[in-house]
Parts: sequence; structure tokens; C-alpha cells
Amino acid sequence: MIMECVGARNFAAMAVSTCATWRSRRRSLTRTKTAVSSNHSHRFVSFKVRASGAGSESCLAVKEDFADEEDYIKAGGSELLFVQMQQNKEMDKQSKLADKLPPIAIGDNLLDLVVIGCGPAGLALAAESAKLGLNVGLIGPDLPFTNNYGVWEDEFKDLGLEGCIEHVWRDTIVYLDDDKPIMIGRAYGRVSRHLLHEELLRRCLESGVKYLSSKVETIIEATEGHSLVACEHSLVVPCRLATVASGAASGKLLQYEVGGPRVSVQTAYGIEVEVENNPYDPSLMVFMDYRDYAKQEVPCLEAQYPTFLYAMPLSSTRVFFEETCLASKDAMPFDLLKKKLMSRLETMGIRILKVYEEEWSYIPVGGSLPNTEQKNLAFGAAASMVHPATGYSVVRSLSEAPNYASVIANILNKNHYKGMLTSERNNGYISMQAWNTLWPQERKRQRSFFLFGLALILQLDIEGIRTFFHTFFRLPSWMWQGFLGSTLSSADLILFAFYMFVIAPNDMRKCLVRHLLSDPTGATMIRTYLTI
Repeated sequence: MIMECVGARNFAAMAVSTCATWRSRRRSLTRTKTAVSSNHSHRFVSFKVRASGAGSESCLAVKEDFADEEDYIKAGGSELLFVQMQQNKEMDKQSKLADKLPPIAIGDNLLDLVVIGCGPAGLALAAESAKLGLNVGLIGPDLPFTNNYGVWEDEFKDLGLEGCIEHVWRDTIVYLDDDKPIMIGRAYGRVSRHLLHEELLRRCLESGVKYLSSKVETIIEATEGHSLVACEHSLVVPCRLATVASGAASGKLLQYEVGGPRVSVQTAYGIEVEVENNPYDPSLMVFMDYRDYAKQEVPCLEAQYPTFLYAMPLSSTRVFFEETCLASKDAMPFDLLKKKLMSRLETMGIRILKVYEEEWSYIPVGGSLPNTEQKNLAFGAAASMVHPATGYSVVRSLSEAPNYASVIANILNKNHYKGMLTSERNNGYISMQAWNTLWPQERKRQRSFFLFGLALILQLDIEGIRTFFHTFFRLPSWMWQGFLGSTLSSADLILFAFYMFVIAPNDMRKCLVRHLLSDPTGATMIRTYLTI
């Protein structure tokens, strides 16, 4: 939830010209007016902002050539500098992909599949696809995993990745106010960024994935039905199918539905520190602490952004603290999150002795689904797979990678000798099979329900949020656990809503009814549920 961040790895400016091998072919494409996948009519003007204060070195934020305003917001928006700082952290233990994986041979060699993006979703999909016999290329900047990942232990065990968990808490606790805390009854784990990266890299190596360290500018559809992945440094990689897994800000490579909900943002500022007077039990992970320690009116700006503390006590003295805004229409600034965290810790009497690491977590939530009629595919955050109401995404991406890879492999193998990748109509048809696997109507119903919940959270003040979660955690455990884990069916979610309405206090009931009748997400949810 709070710790997950599938970053937009490829959001910075990308420049490209074609390599000599493909130059004549691309001139031919221009003459025949073949469409380019970047179908947006406007671009942002470049600008650069230099700032200091995150250490001794200055940091440079670059905003160039995003597909549109929403793509810019997904990339980091007003907090882009901090997002870039987070993504460019040094992680010495993590291997370089280029040192381990064989290179993609540039030339006339045709790959079956190119996966764009080297985060957990991209690495997992590339490995699973190559394991099925596909000739797979992985393209993206050679960046490490820099964000902390927190997961339910049982979910990672189900994925066979329990060896990548570096710390486990026997239970998880929630504080909403001064009343008795809520015990979740579920073990929680902190994922080792190093071990997860190395495990996914090992799978790619063993299955024969090839790699190119480069940024991708666009994907061009060739006349014979193949795709040309145009990269920086005058490189073009031909393939039968391309899948974008480069994070939420992928509007230059993908088309998204028009008129969908506006994207919101979950932001969190975290520090791993050595402290005195840690009040938390080291055996319990603090999932949410919404208590008001100041006991006074907060400034107007801060009141716009209800936040809570997320804490991982690694020992009695070493803790990872993270001040988190669950969701907001406009990203809560990191400097304000840091101010609130430091004020909270000071009021609690926690004295910081040493800072090991800072973290700036930025997770776009909600927004539109990809257009499922386009040829280019997507996976992970680029495919809008982030849970709109929680920010979870990594577990879903890792769990769905094998099945998605199987569908892609079946499509390509089935049509290998039939020549079906030679017409625009058939390109759309075969891609739609994959899109329907990722986003069947059942998934769309579930997502419409989560978007409805997200819109509700955005409207609640701090007291409303406390009331909401008091009601939420009074539900049967399978309901709220399933909600957080995206395992409830669309029918289960209707039961969830009915049960929530029954046990909610009257003020919350009125709020739910008003939200259903007045907010656009209510009408969208009803319409999506009624679509067969």
C-alpha cells in the first residue's frame, strides 16, 4: 500500500533518430503515412530547475516533452525533482542489468517481444515470456530498485518470493484515535530491494532475455505489421509485439481512454533512522497511525491533506517512519510531509540520532485505463494496474506476469505461420485478446468500485477518514483483507458495500448515499456493473 512505488522509470526527455539499418525503411513508412503510436497533438516546453538541499550536490529536475498534463502529473508533477532524486539513488548492492544480460543485437534481427521498462513488472514479464520460448528483449534505463516495498507476508509466499523478504512482523496494528488500537491479524514483511532485484534479474538471465540500456521515445508500426521500438542514440529495435511497462507516465508510448477520471496522487516522505524513545513494539508493524499528537488546530494548508504515520520498527532503536497522504487531487508536497513527520516525532518524544536514508514515494492512483484497441500492450503501472484506493501494485504485477506472458506467447505462436501480423485489423484483434486478459469486464467492474472509494476518500476530512476506517476494520476480515489485496470479486464488493452501509454510523451513511448520487464515479460504477 504505502510502501509500494512502481516508478515512472522513463519519464525524462527522450531523443531519437533512426539507425542506418532502418533509415530507408522509415522513409518508406513516412511516405505511406504509417501512424506513430504517440498520438497526442501537443507537447510541453522544456525547462530545467536546479535545486540543492538534498545533500551536498545540486539536483537537476528536467521537464520535457510529456504527452500531456496528466502524463506530467503521473511522472511527478510539481514534485518531479524529488521523484528524480528518489529514482537516481545509488544502490551499490544491486547488479547492473547490462553486466548480467546479453545485449540486444541491433540490426535486422526480429524479436518476438520487446518489454519496455526495467522495474519489477517489466523484469517479471520479460522473464516469464522468455521462459515460454519467446525471443524477448528488455529495454530501459539501467536503474536500481530504490523504493521500499512492504507486502503481506502470505502474498509473497504464494509467489515463491519469501526469500526476498528481509524483515517480518508477526502482526500489523492500526491506530485511528485514542481508542483501543486495531490488530490486523496478518503478518507483514519488508522486501529487500537488493534480493528482489537480483531474483528477477536471475530469472531473466536463465530464460535468455536480452537487454538494451536506453530510453525509448516512440513505437512505430511498420508496413509489414511489425513494430519498431525507436530509442536514443539512433537505435531502432524491430519486434513482433511491444509491451510498455515503464511506469504510470507512459503517455508517449500508449493511448489512454479519453474522458476518464482525473489521476490522483499518493505521496509519502520517509526516513530510516536510529532513535531514542521509540514507542512502538518492534514485533508489530504500524500500518496506519492517524492519531493527532499535537492536540491543536493545524495550519490551513496542512488541514487540506489528512496524513498518517506508517512505521516499520526494525529494532527497538532503528525504525523506518513514513508520513503518508493516502490520496489527494493535487500531490501533497514532500516538504510539507517532511514538516509534519518531524513535528509528529518531536511531539511523540522521539529523538533522532542518525539518518540512514530518506525516501520520496510518489504513486499516481486512479486515472484512465489504456485504450484496449491499440496494438501496443502494457503491464504494471503503465496498464493502470495500481490499486486506485490503496496504491498497491507490485504483488498484482508479479502474480499476473505468468498468465499474461502465456497469453502473449499463445497469440504470437498461434499466428507465427499464419501471417496474421500483416494487417492493421489483425494487429488490433490479436492485441485485444491480450488486453481482455488484463482488463476483462470483471476487472473493470472491480476498478470502478475502487475508483468510487478513492473519490470518497478524497472528499473526507481527518475525522471522516477515521470514521471510515473504524467502519472498514469492523467488517469481516475476509472483506477488508480482500479489498486491500484486490481479491474480492465484483459481487463480493457489492456485499462489501452493503455490509459497510449497515454497520456505518448515520453520518457516514448519509455521506455514502450523497457520494453515490452526486459523484461521477457513482454513475460510472453503476454503468460498468450493468455492462455485460
